[in-house]
Amino acid sequence: MTVWLIAAAALLLGLVPCGVVCFRGEPIERLVALEMAGIIDTLILLVLAQGFKQPAFYDLALVLALLSFAGGLVFARFLERWV
Repeated sequence: MTVWLIAAAALLLGLVPCGVVCFRGEPIERLVALEMAGIIDTLILLVLAQGFKQPAFYDLALVLALLSFAGGLVFARFLERWV
């Protein structure tokens, strides 16, 4: 097990608080937790790409980052109308 895989596992533990807030928090807190989970997911993919030496994971991380940002903007737009 390399240092990169250990780092990915440690980052994976950071998703647990985000998941709890996404299920139990207020709508604004849920949005922040969702964006934070997207950032952590992107970092996990980047670390795994380095650990497994798979350049395709870099592309996947880039796509995830862009879609996460766009999804957060859409969610914030709908949240603005409802709150």
